[in-house]
Amino acid sequence: MKMKKFLDENFLLGTEAAQRLYHEYAKEMPVIDYHCHLSPGQIAADLRFENLTQAWLYGDHYKWRAMRTNGVEEGFITGDKPDWDKFQKWAETVPYTLRNPLYHWTHLELRRYFDVPDILNGRTAKKIYDVCSAQLQTKEYSVRNLLRKMNVQTICTTDDPVDTLEHHRQLKQDGFEIPILPAFRPDNAMNVDNPVTFNGYIRRLEAATNVAISNFNDYLFALENRHDFFAAMGCTVSDHGLEEMYAEEFTGWEVETIFNKVRAGKELNDMAQEVQICHAGAFCRMGLGEGVGAAVPPRGVAQ
Repeated sequence: MKMKKFLDENFLLGTEAAQRLYHEYAKEMPVIDYHCHLSPGQIAADLRFENLTQAWLYGDHYKWRAMRTNGVEEGFITGDKPDWDKFQKWAETVPYTLRNPLYHWTHLELRRYFDVPDILNGRTAKKIYDVCSAQLQTKEYSVRNLLRKMNVQTICTTDDPVDTLEHHRQLKQDGFEIPILPAFRPDNAMNVDNPVTFNGYIRRLEAATNVAISNFNDYLFALENRHDFFAAMGCTVSDHGLEEMYAEEFTGWEVETIFNKVRAGKELNDMAQEVQICHAGAFCRMGLGEGVGAAVPPRGVAQ
């Protein structure tokens, strides 16, 4: 039996119907990305990456996870090792991602946007790194031009309620033709497990809203203030990375008691769920009022 070419024009299209639907309808459609981890600051600055490591590995937690699974030392993942050394470790990891979407994405990007047909591994790493890095340093491969090259129509970034959204404002003022919209991601606001971290977050929220937070209702009021600000900045989606869906009964008095406890710096142990359920319900009501939809995937799964 003749072996099928890897990444041919019908890659993953196993039937005639699939091939027809893709080539005649889906292929030329634009990308509408309502969940991503692109940096609005890099888009606003129209950054040119110095090398492929910066473009691929500086913020991709999926690649990080694969490298850790492969036993790569953390210094080569998020540490201070040189960019080339980090890329070499990623290239050595790639063969072990076979049949994982990471393997597909890596080689589709190399072919479609860099015109590199080679298979990435430890032996081919240097050649691929040099060729792609040289392209990334040109104007045609700036962040904004990469988005144009990829036929992106809309992007929703991932933003914390206390973010200033200054880069989104700049992009709008610049007249950048691709809408870069904020997405309301309140994970930090819901994380009451660590009192020190949570109370630090409350101080940041107070500074962002000019609201003194002395009780749970104050806290919700301040968050609603930020939710309204996000909506005014074009936000139409909220994004919740819950580790599990909670279902616990609670009263307002119980939530207030738990909130006061964590504000006093005390550990909650198994009492955090009630506050998180109350948060989730409040965010859904806020979204209903502003026309902001909510996406609630399992942790680590993009919507």
